[in-house]
Amino acid sequence: MKAHVASFMNAVVLIGFGLWGYLGSETPSKTALIPVVFGMLILSLYKGVKKENKIAAHIAVLLTLLILGGLTKPLMAAIGRDDGTATMRVLAMILSSLFALGFFIKSFVDVRRARAKAAQQEG
Repeated sequence: MKAHVASFMNAVVLIGFGLWGYLGSETPSKTALIPVVFGMLILSLYKGVKKENKIAAHIAVLLTLLILGGLTKPLMAAIGRDDGTATMRVLAMILSSLFALGFFIKSFVDVRRARAKAAQQEG
């Protein structure tokens, strides 16, 4: 799988599960929309990531890392409340972010190897 596909899937999960958390709550908190915003930002970078634009890819990685870190507190809160649905929802967003991050790292490593191989063939 390519990094842009994993990033797209992550954005959709963040948007969908974030909206579910907000709209499905009896007492919705605006902080539940944070993953939705991050998902929309990541989604807006899709074309750039697909075209292997270095800046777009790095911004998408940064956003993915930030949301990954930002989801730890909601996970702990959901576990503390013994809210199984919220725990699974937040875990799904964390796992999709880790999944996307893994493909970004693989993509960056592949590009670096290709550059090294090209440089070696030139010299």
